[in-house]
Amino acid sequence: MTSDLLAPLDLAFWNIESDRNPMHLGALGVFAANSPTAGAHAADLLAARAAAVPGLRMRIRDVWQPLAFPPTFASAFGGAARVPAADFDPLDHIRLHAPTGDFHEVAGRLMERPLDRARPPWEAHVLPGEDGVSFAVLFKFHHALADGLRALTLAAAVLDPIDLPERRPRPAPPGRGLLPDVRKLPGLVRGALSDVGRALDIGASVALSNLGVSSSPALTTEPSGTRSTAGAVIDIDDVHIVRKAVGGTVNDVLIAVVAGALRRWLDERGDGSEGVAPRALIPVSKRRPRTAHPQGNRLSGYLMRLPVGDPDPLGRLGTVRAAMDRKKDAGPGRGAGAVALLADHVPALAHRLGGPLVSQGARLWFDILVTSVPLPGLGLKLGGHTLTEVYPFAPLARGQSLAVAISTYRGRVHYGLVADAEAVPDLDRLAAALSEEVEALIAACAP
Repeated sequence: MTSDLLAPLDLAFWNIESDRNPMHLGALGVFAANSPTAGAHAADLLAARAAAVPGLRMRIRDVWQPLAFPPTFASAFGGAARVPAADFDPLDHIRLHAPTGDFHEVAGRLMERPLDRARPPWEAHVLPGEDGVSFAVLFKFHHALADGLRALTLAAAVLDPIDLPERRPRPAPPGRGLLPDVRKLPGLVRGALSDVGRALDIGASVALSNLGVSSSPALTTEPSGTRSTAGAVIDIDDVHIVRKAVGGTVNDVLIAVVAGALRRWLDERGDGSEGVAPRALIPVSKRRPRTAHPQGNRLSGYLMRLPVGDPDPLGRLGTVRAAMDRKKDAGPGRGAGAVALLADHVPALAHRLGGPLVSQGARLWFDILVTSVPLPGLGLKLGGHTLTEVYPFAPLARGQSLAVAISTYRGRVHYGLVADAEAVPDLDRLAAALSEEVEALIAACAP
């Protein structure tokens, strides 16, 4: 195993973390159990398999190296790298908990705890069910260690093996190191000038996105450091009924469901939804297929207003569909949602010094995160126990009270909700509103 410098966006996630705003991803998997001891057996199996997964042995350490010339290319100084942990012990990362009747209640408390930054930044918590017929595993991965796709790869490595066609990674380009190839300097300089133009364009888009914005106090809060989680499951066939009736994509429908659920939730809690159009950041992966270096986060995003204030379910869906079409036509490299791309052009030391400022500025950029995490279509198991449900969890940015992650698994869509527990004590009600919104869309499509 060798060390790898953190990509700029990974470094940004590492440096914007605070005790009240940990930057880890999560996934709560629920498994069918065939015995009361299935959870304990799963914990032993996870520990045995984790020891053999190289990516789970990597911790993150600071890098202080002499500045290279020109300074624009000195990405190592003040940065960080993934390095093998010589004292790695999987038992430091895997916990077997007491039986519980509410997996989400326990998961919320566990999600609020930052990962140990001195060790490989991941954990797996095994939660036996009081009913004896199920258990859950909460995986936590720091966003600097893995994005959603990488986290899925690491988690799958400790689950039962699945027979898939072998895919050979392309070799890394030759001569890759800390210093740039001097033959490429003219092109890199031109690229830097282009980056300045992009920064100005994105900055202007962010400013315009704030004009006349109408969000809701329920979506912004001073961080309490508390967390709660909830989940909702809908049938993908119901989503296709709506999509086939009105057009658009599955993703359009799933985002519109979030908008409608927020409307129901705000009205029921007495906050009111009239005129509300919160800015949703919808991450877009920039990862190249079959890349030989999958560790780094490669994300851009679309920034759009969720039509929460529109009382018509089909009207909300039409607004989402039109907005997503415009974003796709422009591409993920333009507009306010592409701010994450600027991380590639910020020196590592600036990430370290500016991390707290960036964290505080998140609420000025967007109000809620709505992200999709892909899962394999094949069924997954652990020790022969079938994975029946899986709820993805996204980190909360500073000053924001709610994040929504979505995964489709075996014909069902799973919404995973993470909230500041003090700001959103009724997260279960929002989860229920997601299912209700799907029913309202189907009814609206009926002839």
